[in-house]
Amino acid sequence: MDFALLGSVAGFALASCGTPSPNNMLLTSSATHFGYGPTLKLLLGIMLGMGLLMLLTALGLGHLFVRWPIMQWTLKGVGSGYLLWLAWQVATASAPSEHSSTPNMRWHQGALFQFLNPKAWLMAVSAISGFTLSGEQYWFSAWMVVLIFFALGMVTGHLWAFFGLNLRRWLHTPQEWRYFNQFMGLITAASVLMIWY
Repeated sequence: MDFALLGSVAGFALASCGTPSPNNMLLTSSATHFGYGPTLKLLLGIMLGMGLLMLLTALGLGHLFVRWPIMQWTLKGVGSGYLLWLAWQVATASAPSEHSSTPNMRWHQGALFQFLNPKAWLMAVSAISGFTLSGEQYWFSAWMVVLIFFALGMVTGHLWAFFGLNLRRWLHTPQEWRYFNQFMGLITAASVLMIWY
């Protein structure tokens, strides 16, 4: 792969992983409620799930959506329902106690969530179909795409987590926590609109 193509992959990865998304809303909320350690585990789970999804897409899983469009609509429906349920969980969460250090979503759930996250599917299919090379270079280029997404996803995920850690300093009363949780739940629910438009 030449540097121009690597730069294009990196630019796409930054835009895809760094913009507001269900994953980033979960990371911000987790960091605000539970701190850095549990959120780092969640971030690792998310990125491992994303990497696995990309590898399966490289193996041809993404072609199922082309062959059977009903599968894409089903994923959108199930994914939207799950995101709305997550948004409700976030919006109705209580203020963290001094002893709360275990997040609602653990690392393996963050990994499995990628398979219900329509934005993750869109990123995986777009990245693999758009940036892999044909012939003998296919798997090398596919692995490069996965590694670049993993590295930049970890960086941008940390930025969203640090944003959540800084927010934690400003939330003191139960009412402030309630407003924050409702806002995060609303943003998470709003991400469903991006799936359908």
